[in-house]
Amino acid sequence: MSWTAEPKRACPADLPEQALVPSDQLRFINRFTVVRADACISCGLCASLCPYGVHKRIEGHGKILSPDDRSCIGPACSVNYFFCVANCPTRSLSVKTSDTYLSMGDPRWTSDMILATWAQAETGRPLPLDHPGNTGASGGGFDKLFFKVPETEVEFSPSEICTSLDLNRRKTGTKVRIPIPIYGGGMSFGSVSVHTMLSRAKAAKSWNTFTCTGEGGYPELLVPYKDHVITQIATGLFGVREETIQRARIVEFKYAQGAKPGLGGHLLHDKNTPEVARMREAVPYTSLFSPFPFHSVYSVEDHKKHLDWAYSINPGAILSVKVSTPNDVEMVSVGSYYAGAHIVHLDGGYGGTGAAPEIAKKNIAMPIEYAIPKVHKFLVNEGIRDEVTLIASGGLRTAMDVAKTIALGADGAVIGTADLVALGCVRCGNCESGRGCPRGIATTDPMLDKLIDSDWGAKRISNLYGAWRLQWCELLARFEMDDISQLRGRMDLLRRADKPAKEVGK
Repeated sequence: MSWTAEPKRACPADLPEQALVPSDQLRFINRFTVVRADACISCGLCASLCPYGVHKRIEGHGKILSPDDRSCIGPACSVNYFFCVANCPTRSLSVKTSDTYLSMGDPRWTSDMILATWAQAETGRPLPLDHPGNTGASGGGFDKLFFKVPETEVEFSPSEICTSLDLNRRKTGTKVRIPIPIYGGGMSFGSVSVHTMLSRAKAAKSWNTFTCTGEGGYPELLVPYKDHVITQIATGLFGVREETIQRARIVEFKYAQGAKPGLGGHLLHDKNTPEVARMREAVPYTSLFSPFPFHSVYSVEDHKKHLDWAYSINPGAILSVKVSTPNDVEMVSVGSYYAGAHIVHLDGGYGGTGAAPEIAKKNIAMPIEYAIPKVHKFLVNEGIRDEVTLIASGGLRTAMDVAKTIALGADGAVIGTADLVALGCVRCGNCESGRGCPRGIATTDPMLDKLIDSDWGAKRISNLYGAWRLQWCELLARFEMDDISQLRGRMDLLRRADKPAKEVGK
């Protein structure tokens, strides 16, 4: 499969240029380790044979440098005539899987997926459709769903394939169209650093899409990006003010979070620094908990009053309703439509940072892959499907995960953790601790916070979005589609299995 460079214009707006954005923190993390024993005589044969630059010899000094493991392809090289291990005259070389690689990740975010996300964030290049980094090892959910991708490859131009999404299909509110079917989910100030929020906002602006404040208030540093920032109103009402609602093009009511439905939000004491507390109008270094539910909303009528309140403050705003996935999620979605929502946002239980309790994520809400088609079909039967923008979230990690949600019946998706992985997250799971994040991503510590440069972070997230768009274009081209909306509800293109299988031709 080949693809050509994007033209200046794309559907529906200019797309940002992609550039190489390496990371000093990540450059020594590699999949394989090349071990050179003391028996090495520095003959330089490995350096002369290796086309990947793993081995280098300083001419004139007779010294061989330590192997550069980053470019090693590992045991797969054994089929090549230049395989260093087989050619070494003193049998001094061996290749093994890196200990760092083995220690990273978890069944949902495997090492392959993390490294693949870093590579996309660094280069902007898409993954092949059958790349192992597209799928996790959880044994369920999206890791059991695969596209029946036709084996026949086709030539295509990304400029001729539309990946845009209309966020408002109703007669009220501002019409907004974004060039890719994703925007950033709520990650509040306090749960992540302000530089992480800035990175996401800058990337959203470059792609003419959105990111969300989460429930921790609206930091002043985000105001220059207000046209691309969703303000969230959650049950704790932290930082909710009329001016933040008035400046937003999209206002999101968070009624429940898929990672912890029925529990509300929580921010433990050591992350509630004086700056965070000022934003949330709380006492510093106390644990903060959002109640569940909104204690002013117990019916669709109450729900409508909520949305009417936001509409009275900002009549041009698009109103989004974020809910989890209870058994009657389809009724909740219809109720939100009649209450006046433009976007119905279904949040499944696979998401959340490392601060979300595992018992809630795994045992309460309906899996998102069941909720999406249930709601989609119900809205179709009600005759209102084309007036609702149905958005899904909750552990969507890759471009293929997003495509699967659309094939199941959603219009688009919200992502969160993938942005953080692009910034260097290693999924260590210490997000609830103030100094627990070694990358400066999910932290409020004033020293660790400086590890993230927002311009650098924005470029890496932007590269990731660009790589994803190219992957969607390839998938659509394989299915002879030229618009991502044609993929919506095409469950016939999916198969449930333990591993992908290519289909032959069409």
